Amino acid sequence: MSDLKEDLKIVAEAAELELKDAGPEEALEWVARTFGDSYIVASNMQDAVLIDLAAKVKPNFDVLFLETGYHFPETIGVRDAVAVVYPEVRIVNAAAEQSVEDQEREFGLLYQSDPATCCNLRKVIPLRRELAKYDAWVTGVRRVDAPTRANTPIVQWDDRNGLVKINPIAPWSDDEFNAYISEKGILENLLVQEGYPSIGCLPCTAKPLPGQDARSGRWAGQSKTECGLHG
Repeated sequence: MSDLKEDLKIVAEAAELELKDAGPEEALEWVARTFGDSYIVASNMQDAVLIDLAAKVKPNFDVLFLETGYHFPETIGVRDAVAVVYPEVRIVNAAAEQSVEDQEREFGLLYQSDPATCCNLRKVIPLRRELAKYDAWVTGVRRVDAPTRANTPIVQWDDRNGLVKINPIAPWSDDEFNAYISEKGILENLLVQEGYPSIGCLPCTAKPLPGQDARSGRWAGQSKTECGLHG
């Protein structure tokens, strides 16, 4: 590990303890103060909650959007609306090296035959390429999203990507999250109101059945539950 990464890891480990009970504003103020312009806010454009919170602390920052080529039109609409509502942010569209057409010509429909490889090519690799340019990234991961995320800390060292990872709304319940959207008039993907509580790529996203958790509609019918971005 390089000296810079070792230093960042020490920062992350200290902050994990110091900010373990921090609210979103305190966590994001720490991010802006600690990393200046060397952080990026990740958004899947299901909503603009995290972007709005970050903009209250610092209006100009980079927003990472993984442009997989398989998104719902409604998701692209939210991305474009974010650029209008938050004019000082810079949308970083991280795309795979291959176009969808080239990938399908070479491999067929990977999202059906091998969704893990599809996610790796169109999400994980582009993510790592962009994150290598920063010291920290901010995510909207919440503990209630899925059992795999139940112990998510506010700040952690992201060993896989080699930088500090901040999850400022990790403790928020669904009620807190939805209240922020309704009270602040936050941009939200139209598909949420149509019954899609967790939105990914169009071919791999379905409405959950009644009583199932929000992410059960992702890769429905398969053992896959995560795309590989957060573990």
